[in-house]
Amino acid sequence: MLTTESLDIGIIGAGVTGLSAAYDLLKAGHRVTVYEARPYAGGLAAGFKDEAWEWPLERFYHHIFASDRDIIGLVNEIGIGDRLFFPSPVTSIYKGGRLYPINKPMFGPWLEKLPLGKQLANLGDLAATALRVLGFTPIPLLARFRVGLATAYIRYGLRWQPLEQVTAHAWLTRAVGPRAYEAFWQPLLEGKFGDDYQRVNMAWFWARIVARSPKLGYFVGGFQGFVDALADKVRALGGDVRLDSHVRGIHPEADARADTGRIRLELRAGDQTHDRVLATCSPQMLKERTPTLPAAYTAGLDKLKSMGAVVMVLALKQPITREHYWINIPKREGFPFLAFVEHTNYIDRQHYGGDHLVYCGDYLAPGHPYFEMPPEALLETFIPAIQRLNPAFERCWIRAYWKFSEIYAQPVPFLNHSQNIPPIQTPIPNLYMANMSQVYPWDRGTNYAVEIGRRAAHIIME
Repeated sequence: MLTTESLDIGIIGAGVTGLSAAYDLLKAGHRVTVYEARPYAGGLAAGFKDEAWEWPLERFYHHIFASDRDIIGLVNEIGIGDRLFFPSPVTSIYKGGRLYPINKPMFGPWLEKLPLGKQLANLGDLAATALRVLGFTPIPLLARFRVGLATAYIRYGLRWQPLEQVTAHAWLTRAVGPRAYEAFWQPLLEGKFGDDYQRVNMAWFWARIVARSPKLGYFVGGFQGFVDALADKVRALGGDVRLDSHVRGIHPEADARADTGRIRLELRAGDQTHDRVLATCSPQMLKERTPTLPAAYTAGLDKLKSMGAVVMVLALKQPITREHYWINIPKREGFPFLAFVEHTNYIDRQHYGGDHLVYCGDYLAPGHPYFEMPPEALLETFIPAIQRLNPAFERCWIRAYWKFSEIYAQPVPFLNHSQNIPPIQTPIPNLYMANMSQVYPWDRGTNYAVEIGRRAAHIIME
């Protein structure tokens, strides 16, 4: 049951989580102020724009899946469903100097023209993926069949709860054999989680398989277009979105009744006090900003390990590949990055002034030298690796480049991780937390940012 009293609510962070929560709270009649430290909204989904481009581009590569019901539902709810579209780009694996397409569309485009075309196209794309797996020649044919059967079993025959009691490394090695695991799935785990890849639980991997779809969704105007539309909706409902507003401290006010105590936010422009506060920042940032959190609670926050992300974006005069959107590159191939994402093999380059746009991205432990490396030095580190993908590539192809990094980008789920997830309600009355560390077993992403933001809003109103 929702409260009928109008509350004054502060939200820290104008990312997708914070804006989704603000939207629901405002619809229910509450007063909402959103504080964002950066000069733009969007968080990890935010974009930037070169003067030659029509659309912004995400700082960190983004897409959604056709199964992402929460973000698709919100998009339709705020009236921009016509801006969401689903291409079928090619995802590939690099192995031994060759590129192996894994989900290149084969049947979907013409099946869509038939009755029940969308359902048939999805089945066709899944069948095409199965055939591509069978064509992955670095492993024996029998092992390829085992990979296909294991994928189907994970997707349709398992529940996640028992899987968090075993590592993905152990389960997958048993399911498909060491050789197939090392060639096919170990690179994903090792690239995402570094030295901890053998400790990540199988429930996380289950969620990756279950959520995926051959078609990948994108927005007219990029994800920044979605964020701006959501922020505009928040403002239209009476919400106050304050950019360049860094919250330096979170302090509960003393009150005779703890459940009615207000929360004071310390800001450079002057303190603000609210009936409720939702923090959508990282667990570590919440700990640093809130000195009165109990020691036992902050010790639990300290157990939530995460990886950072470093991305180099290049605007090129020529393409690196002709069809590959996403190339997964095993760490053991000796590349200085995990993923090579050729965005304009997914979204038409006409929206970017004719540039060919590529990302070189990696997940890294906080403290890795890449975080402090100047963009010019990181680019020089990456150029020889790009030439391995296309020997004709030369530095003169580069028109412009940008470096982006984020310390808090990928939670690391160990065994029985559900026992470590903090609730949305913190031990301080009227202070709440919602972030990517709490969407488990699902992986971080805009769909689950929407889900946890809206879930937090309803918990706040209970």
